[in-house]
Amino acid sequence: MTTATARAHPNIALVKYWGKRDEELMLPAAGSLSLTLDAYATTTTVSLEPSAAGDRFALNGAEADAGQAERVTRFLDLVRSRAGSTARAVVRSHNEAPTGAGLASSASGFAALAVASAAAYDLDLDREELSRLARRGSGSATRSLVDGLAIWHAGDDDASSFAEPLEGPAMSMIIVTVDPGQKKISSREAMRRTARTSPYYTAWVDSTARSLEEMAAACRAGDFTRVGEITESNALRMHAAIQASDPPIRYLRSASLAVFDAVEQLRADGVEAYATADAGPNVVVISRPEDARAVSRHLAGHGEISIVGAGPGAQLITEEDCA
Repeated sequence: MTTATARAHPNIALVKYWGKRDEELMLPAAGSLSLTLDAYATTTTVSLEPSAAGDRFALNGAEADAGQAERVTRFLDLVRSRAGSTARAVVRSHNEAPTGAGLASSASGFAALAVASAAAYDLDLDREELSRLARRGSGSATRSLVDGLAIWHAGDDDASSFAEPLEGPAMSMIIVTVDPGQKKISSREAMRRTARTSPYYTAWVDSTARSLEEMAAACRAGDFTRVGEITESNALRMHAAIQASDPPIRYLRSASLAVFDAVEQLRADGVEAYATADAGPNVVVISRPEDARAVSRHLAGHGEISIVGAGPGAQLITEEDCA
């Protein structure tokens, strides 16, 4: 196959990935757990051009900047190495989510690229192998290969660090976009600074490993309340570690904190909801599906509101699917 198209959805971590112990292999300092969404997809087409001198990468209809293009070429080099190929490629990708705003567009982007490029270069990889491959582009992309809830094992090496499905309670996510703009400091740079300078980093890694064990148990038990409690606590711990970096990095804004406050008030009023935020100002609130509409109404005025649920893992699609 010389051309292949894949679609992947972002995931929102309930137990966060923040920090690597191996930059080259993209091995995380601790495992994590997320929900793959049914919205904000990335669709990516990879077309091989054996006579081309280099790769080309277009994002949302425009030529990507040099940094983005370099990341894609490095990733394709991994695929070419495994496939025994030297053919260059044209990559066209479209994000339905705002790029770089903390809504996991890199996760869906590299998950889609992993599936499409593996097919274009005729690599026959199963889901676990694709999850490991996607991880090399963006750590969180490893989870977007999985339907619904995904647990990413930190592992001891490349072979043991991948994501797999996990059963859990039904939930909806209410995404509150308070700022769709691209963040000034990338997650990759912020992770490095946190690990290097934050006095809370070691405690963050240790507590996240414990949180993951507790979260996996809560998911298997179908305990939505405990899932929510761990989710909110883990997010605030991550942001505390980030803010303690030198110089500090502050992703959460006053509008973000207002959403956390509104969610706390919801719980006081008897509606179970819990807030989380990735590396950006936008907030995601989890609730039981039957409460999602009420939660979204309560949060109206805090930002653009979207209600999403569990979605499919990355997969190849046809031209008809693109229409």
